[in-house]
Amino acid sequence: MSGFLTGKRAFITGSFQGIGLGIATALASEGADIVLHGLADQTVITKAENAVRAAGAGKIESHVTDLRDVAATEKLIGQILSTEVVDILVNNAGIQYLGNIGEMPREKWNDIIAINLSSYFDTMRLLMPAMQARGFGRVINISSVHGLVASVSKAPYVAAKHGVIGLTKAAALEFASAGSAQTGGVTVNAICPGWVATELIEFQIKPRIDKFNGDRVAGIADFLTEKEPSKRMSDPSEIGALALWLCQKSAHNLTGASIPIDGGWTAQ
Repeated sequence: MSGFLTGKRAFITGSFQGIGLGIATALASEGADIVLHGLADQTVITKAENAVRAAGAGKIESHVTDLRDVAATEKLIGQILSTEVVDILVNNAGIQYLGNIGEMPREKWNDIIAINLSSYFDTMRLLMPAMQARGFGRVINISSVHGLVASVSKAPYVAAKHGVIGLTKAAALEFASAGSAQTGGVTVNAICPGWVATELIEFQIKPRIDKFNGDRVAGIADFLTEKEPSKRMSDPSEIGALALWLCQKSAHNLTGASIPIDGGWTAQ
């Protein structure tokens, strides 16, 4: 598969670190031009750019915007498209907040739905018609096991991630006939990770580490035992590897799927 994305351009939201950077690095390894995005300081941005450059990216650019602002997103997509097309869209940006429904601040609901779901719709509506016209496009929406099953204290997050799967299925049907096996078609799929070693879940792990007097290994093992039968976390690079596979032309008929990478969590 060496260099099979050379000449293709990928836009990944929330990609200065974590899963987004893991996906950006994977796509860069096959020569893709990478458009990084998120909210971060220059130190974090430079580190991310260096990582995708070292992986083999073609052109690299970075954008900082707040996806809660629809007008800002429309302006961002306009800027990105003013230079070249986008062949691959990865919607990954997400935030989390824990609290029972009765205690959940209304603004937290608004923020989580806006970033974890509505922003996915915005990027898709702005980028997918051109993919359809060209006969090739890949949309990869990062959902979660919480798009398939629920957990307590995460109502907005669970609602958003379930919504991502519904949005993915609807878009897959609307664009299924675009292109051909030869062009690669336009596919829309969701990846549903379980626990992934990122900063997003660090605040959930810390109480378990404290429970074992600072023993991080024991704390993480205790944390994983509750949900994930494999008792192993995934690495962002492993999510990236699946996203990379979905970008092949041979994946033209895999669309509308929700693919768990969860160590057996949702098989229970």
